[in-house]
Amino acid sequence: NRSRDRGPNEEPDEEFMAKTVAETIREIIRKHLEENNGLLFGQSIAAVGWVNNTVPDCRNIVEFPMADVSNMGIACGAAISGRRPIIVIRFQDFMWLNSSPLVNYAAKSKDIFDVPMPIFVRSLSQENAACVHSAVLHGIFMHMPGLRVASPMTPLEYKAVWEDFMRHDDPMYVSEHRVSFKNSQEMPDIVNDAADVTLIPISAARFNVSAAARRLESEGMRCNIAHVVQLKPLKLDNLALALSKSKAGLVIDAGFEIAGASQSIAYTLMRETGIPVAALGLKDYSVGASPETANSTPDADRIANAAKGLFRHKEKYPIYYA
Repeated sequence: NRSRDRGPNEEPDEEFMAKTVAETIREIIRKHLEENNGLLFGQSIAAVGWVNNTVPDCRNIVEFPMADVSNMGIACGAAISGRRPIIVIRFQDFMWLNSSPLVNYAAKSKDIFDVPMPIFVRSLSQENAACVHSAVLHGIFMHMPGLRVASPMTPLEYKAVWEDFMRHDDPMYVSEHRVSFKNSQEMPDIVNDAADVTLIPISAARFNVSAAARRLESEGMRCNIAHVVQLKPLKLDNLALALSKSKAGLVIDAGFEIAGASQSIAYTLMRETGIPVAALGLKDYSVGASPETANSTPDADRIANAAKGLFRHKEKYPIYYA
């Protein structure tokens, strides 16, 4: 039941080619529930569009009551039994209520009791869906020991995250974004020698970064793009390589900037490479339900302006821009 990694020269699995992220998720879940005797938990799974059509109509689905404070605890019990449950959290804001059993029990159980609790947490986010339906909270769960954290935005990335979950016995927090569900394209890194800036996007920001790079290049700035999929443990290889071939970096996230994933990764990369790296994310105010109170993932213009801002201190820190 555990798939091996695809080698660098192997062709992608045909069953996942030309599929959207939503179709990929649905097929992964169907196989797990029907062939692995897995379980899926969630609220209103069948009643509200099968979670954006990412859940198949099959056996081993358990509809939870509207009782978030207890539901994650039930998933923990199922994980002890060996069923490798999937739990669907329709909006990441609801993780505030679901988080205690996950971070204080499932994440710590292997270290403290030598009892692993592999739970696959599908935590969904959505852009500007009002103040309690719009959060991207992966930065909080990166902070907690014992959790693996990922934010796949393409079909093959999601498949790789699932295989990583099946290879390990840790709980996996998967930060999904509904903007990715219709996507069928992969997002390769773009690495050039002697670039000016490396753009390092996370989550929904990855869909805006190419337009930002085109704008910057039209103004004479050469850009690298290095995508972040696995947030914890953080894979630095592709990020450090792209950054080493540029003068500065910018980490862009769909979550809040202050004390978030973008600032954490920027700090880690600066320590690793000695190259200046800035962070960009959501502004520090709650999302509302009107255009005036929107707090969106940084768009191409905001990303480009932030990247250009990195070079305003060139005279102050000339060693970094030699």
